[in-house]
Amino acid sequence: MFSASASASALRPSHGHGHIIRQLSSGWELKEHGTDDHEPWLPVEHVPSEVHVELMRHGKIPDPFVDLNELAVRWVADRTWHYRTHFATPELVPVHEERGGAVEVDLVFEGLDTFATVTLNGHAVLQSDNMFVEHRVSVGHLLLKPGPDSDGPGAAHNRLEIVFEPAQRRGLELVEAHPEHDFIVHQTEVSRGPVRKVQSHWGWDWGPILLTCGPWKPVRLETYESRIEDIKVDYRVLDVGHGREPPVVDIGISARLVGPATRVDVSLSFQGRQVLEFVGHRDCESAPPASESAPWEFTSARLELEEPQLWWPRGYGAQNLYELRVRSLSTTGSESELAVLAEEGLTIGLRKVELVQEKDSHGQSFYFRVNEVDIFAGGSCWIPADSLLSRMTPERYRDWIAVLAEGNQTMVRVWGGGIYESDAFYDACDELGVLVWQDFMFACASYPTYPAYLASVETEARQNMGRLRHHPSLVVWCGNNEDYQLVERYGLEYRFDDDKDPQSWLRSSFPARYIYEHLLPAIARDESPGSIYHPGSPWGDGNSTTLQVDATVGDIHQWDVWHGAMKPYQTLAGMGGRFVSEFGMEAYPHVETIRRFATRPDEQFPGSTTMDFHNKAVGHERRLLAYLGDNFRLRHGLAAFAHLTQVMQADAVSWAYKSWRRGWGTPGSRRCGGVLVWQLNDCWPAVSWAIVDYFMVKKPAYYAVKRAMAPISVGVARSKFHDWTTHPADNKLWRRDTGHVDPTRALTDITFDVWAASSSIMSSLSQARLAVRFISIKTGQDVRAPMERRVAIQPNSCTEVFVDCQCGVDSAHSVADPFVIHASLEAGDELSSIVVSDTSWPDPIKYLDFGDRGVRVQHITENLVEVSATKPVKGFVFAEKQGVRLSDNGFDVMPGEKPRKVTIERDIMDDSDSSSDSDFKLDWTFVGQN
Repeated sequence: MFSASASASALRPSHGHGHIIRQLSSGWELKEHGTDDHEPWLPVEHVPSEVHVELMRHGKIPDPFVDLNELAVRWVADRTWHYRTHFATPELVPVHEERGGAVEVDLVFEGLDTFATVTLNGHAVLQSDNMFVEHRVSVGHLLLKPGPDSDGPGAAHNRLEIVFEPAQRRGLELVEAHPEHDFIVHQTEVSRGPVRKVQSHWGWDWGPILLTCGPWKPVRLETYESRIEDIKVDYRVLDVGHGREPPVVDIGISARLVGPATRVDVSLSFQGRQVLEFVGHRDCESAPPASESAPWEFTSARLELEEPQLWWPRGYGAQNLYELRVRSLSTTGSESELAVLAEEGLTIGLRKVELVQEKDSHGQSFYFRVNEVDIFAGGSCWIPADSLLSRMTPERYRDWIAVLAEGNQTMVRVWGGGIYESDAFYDACDELGVLVWQDFMFACASYPTYPAYLASVETEARQNMGRLRHHPSLVVWCGNNEDYQLVERYGLEYRFDDDKDPQSWLRSSFPARYIYEHLLPAIARDESPGSIYHPGSPWGDGNSTTLQVDATVGDIHQWDVWHGAMKPYQTLAGMGGRFVSEFGMEAYPHVETIRRFATRPDEQFPGSTTMDFHNKAVGHERRLLAYLGDNFRLRHGLAAFAHLTQVMQADAVSWAYKSWRRGWGTPGSRRCGGVLVWQLNDCWPAVSWAIVDYFMVKKPAYYAVKRAMAPISVGVARSKFHDWTTHPADNKLWRRDTGHVDPTRALTDITFDVWAASSSIMSSLSQARLAVRFISIKTGQDVRAPMERRVAIQPNSCTEVFVDCQCGVDSAHSVADPFVIHASLEAGDELSSIVVSDTSWPDPIKYLDFGDRGVRVQHITENLVEVSATKPVKGFVFAEKQGVRLSDNGFDVMPGEKPRKVTIERDIMDDSDSSSDSDFKLDWTFVGQN
């Protein structure tokens, strides 16, 4: 069963009825609070707004995203800021005077960041301390009387003011006020612990310290006799059909209304065709209302939908969506006449979703099943796409989700240190079929549980579940990000099996367990019965998530590559879990992006002050160079160095995705249920783990994911890893002479595996042809006869083709002539001539000679390029830039194969690009290019 509903902020109102909404988006002003009366007010462009955005627009501060300017704007967070506007009083005339209905006027603040005091005409009407909460305030009694022309020169202009206090200062005051709690926080400093605000505003290991404030969401004035406060849709997919018979879905709809409406009309439509309608009446006889304006609820009987159309994730079926409309009505003077008082709408989808956690030979499974189809959830983690949230538009959100979908990604995880995202984000996921893993907003801290804090968290959780739960794309709610990891790091009290009393958790040194294992799941059961709730990420039935990670249960964050032991990324294949919800490798963005944030030419080199400042990861200077030094011949020019980091990131990501997707296995043996790279995006221009940068320019790792997550993909890997160096973090190395390693074993002792992965739910591909070549890196010639096999690729599974095949050669020849193992797969059937390939290189790349590759880049048409080579090419990369979209990038090129075709799309030329379409070219490079 799945339940969907929406709070008022999720509803899509229709105007022209008795419920009138006026957006208070213009006419605002801003200045520092308490400054001299002669200090001018700064016009605010529009609300939503944040103080940094307005100060930048007026030239009061530099762009914090450029150079070292983040430091120059830190003072803004220490000040108190004052917003104000004026608005005319609406005509307070009842819509139907003969009924004598009272008209209500509310101010609605969808989001105030964060410690805000609101006054209207000098009267305090609201104190806010949680930026994730919407506020509705009845203000009709405080409005000035309207003049004869409420919108003309004689209108009464009400003064609305909002004062925002510094979040850091207030946070420190709360820490001091609650000495009973040990405020442990990772990333920057302790004041964020008790503050319900974007946690990454305090700075993170990929983002700046930008503690902004302001009305970050819309402010509106509502006038109404009646309004629809909530709509809930409770449906059950009783039978998914699977083509044999149509699905069976029953549905119930309820609504909570405010005001004198006596009738509710409900209609459900699919593609413009009404499929369901019914009428409900207010029952005043059995339950007389306390007053005509008292809230009341309507609940329909359960009805069976005729020929329901299910919603599917992308690649598995259509993203079918229904339009739901609810109208509240009341009689006028004559009982036969009805007046529409309010009308609201929702877009919903119908699907059945399960999180399958069953005992198996690998431990306990962890994967998602949608409409009774197992789904491998390959995708990305998502952070706020801009540190200044008010700059995000619906268009930017849709473009970002389109990037996910175009990259063959199935799931996005909304990380717990950011925000419950805009409706536009989830609308785009619904439309494009991207599944959403939704964290609640807790990250990397030991949070308090004093009563006021818990009350605020409950309001936050109920509102946001109510706003978002009707989205078919949202499949799991998760309690937090990495908060359980603090338990082991700091020795906090957590007896999962022995202590099941929530009240005792409040008295422990880890009281937030009460939030994640009692409060939030209770809210989920109440607000969205049947929804999936997971206590934390990572979390596995109370087992270790940090020191001795139990990878047989739950989800894991795999950070022993990059962080922790800094293991070779070539070992990622054996470092998976039942579901990997975080892992990553850093890389520079493309050079054009670098030059946009490092504007001084003398700072445009690896390791410059500006470059290091725009990489917030602890120890990045050593970690990045260590991984590069282990694997590649270092090159120190900006473009060359950036390219090497990108190839390295793409290699690491490719290792993980193709290996862990291999663990998808077959039904009943799903060793790995999904992979989410940290991270898809950036919140500012930076060096980070993102696979797409702030300006939406894709790094090669993005395309590595796209290839690994293709509907049909092939993987090849050397099944023996021979380390060519030593890693002191591995304690067992200290028991022998660690300096004596044979670096040639990777070239002589070679076995390999080849497999094919499919997300198709159709029948197997019986006519696939898989070929394996062994190509000399030095000459481009085959060093031994190819291997070929006809295979049947099983649907929605991984098909093993070659396992532990030997292909080693004598030592002297191998060292002189190392080779790649290149696997290609051709499949016809219903997928019409699919050709996919993968290549295994001998490690490390730095030992190989890449001279004279014979690379040819040919422009076939204005928008089509072909890339070929006479010898194996590693890491061919076009230098991408904003406004240019490629179908592929960051690939290897093999001799004797068909040229790699790359299509190029360009936005309308901007002023910074004076080249014509006919002479447009992208720069390119590859590993070892002179």
